Amino acid sequence: MSENCGTLMGCGVEDERSFSMDDYSGPLARWCPGCGDHAVLAGVQRLLAKEQLKPERTVFVSGIGCSSRFPHYVDTYGFHGIHGRALPIATGIKLARPDLDVFAVMGDGDCCSIGAGHWIHAIRYNINMTVLLLDNNIYGLTKKQTSPTTPQGFASNTQPRGSFLPALDPIQTTLGVTNASFVAQTADWVPSHLAQTLEAAHAHPGFAFVRILQRCPVFTPTIFEEAAMNTDLTELLEHENGVTDEALKGVYPHTLYHDPTDIQEARRLAESSSKVRLGVFYADPGHARYEELRAVPKRTAEEKIALLNAEIDRYAV
Repeated sequence: MSENCGTLMGCGVEDERSFSMDDYSGPLARWCPGCGDHAVLAGVQRLLAKEQLKPERTVFVSGIGCSSRFPHYVDTYGFHGIHGRALPIATGIKLARPDLDVFAVMGDGDCCSIGAGHWIHAIRYNINMTVLLLDNNIYGLTKKQTSPTTPQGFASNTQPRGSFLPALDPIQTTLGVTNASFVAQTADWVPSHLAQTLEAAHAHPGFAFVRILQRCPVFTPTIFEEAAMNTDLTELLEHENGVTDEALKGVYPHTLYHDPTDIQEARRLAESSSKVRLGVFYADPGHARYEELRAVPKRTAEEKIALLNAEIDRYAV
């Protein structure tokens, strides 16, 4: 695709393609039956179709973990990176190709443990990308080890007598980092809310961080079970600049009108509560974005290849 988004293959022909959810579907997902990743994948494909994002201009980046199989199941460009490194890869892609829609998909171990340093600085950089943390509170791919978000007391293969420490809260952590610009939480068992949250995140001009509470039917089937079954345990944060779903009001009795530009209130609401809070905690499009402050030289494809070859030649023996 040429730099001119209005033409197809740079030949001057108007791009009149339209896309359905099926056009973004890759191979059959091989997650366990009942895994919340399936719901997230459907929500993301729904977003892509609604926004009519061109597959050749859309990139999914992941690290390692169950959730990091995501790029294999979306028929766009994808990069399956190494453990904890989704964000620096996504950052590099966005800096080199600001015209692309970039999504980073991580698990709780991937993001909050080995990738925590990258996570903190990516928030501060505030580069325009959509970041999904699929949080099932456990290391799933490597078979039930305690992760940073595992609830205190929950038994795992690495801590069979229960997790020693209180769980790390990704929402509180993100809200505490300088230059955070969009922080939201949703859940795989509320598909309507999930879809609207993804839309709000994608529309945000900056680093849009969405924590998705995601069920693992094999290793953590009980952690979110009560919240999923009992709607009285959920509180929806509503605002015209966040997520508002009238249909959900008939299902969830507890709603709270919250202005997402109020970061102090967002931090207060992110603190421990007897209810699971879903919605946009904070959103401010006015924060500085690294890609606007750092000029990336424009080079032709030939120049890029020459520079790449020169870099490789430096290490020739």
